[in-house]
Amino acid sequence: MSHGSSPAAWTAVLVSLAGFLVGGIGLIPEPNWVVFTIGVVMAVGALPLGKVMALAGYGVDRAKSDAH
Repeated sequence: MSHGSSPAAWTAVLVSLAGFLVGGIGLIPEPNWVVFTIGVVMAVGALPLGKVMALAGYGVDRAKSDAH
């Protein structure tokens, strides 16, 4: 069982974490809403990025993992 460990999943997680980091930095010490918005877009955009990468063949092939 692979637990979803694939380039698509790792990329989505890393982009999402980077988005949270950028958004958090944008709020310190006083809110910089442009930087915060960039972080939000990165964090939310990680989901479609992972899906597109999975459809491009960088995800886990469910058919092979279900045929134990």
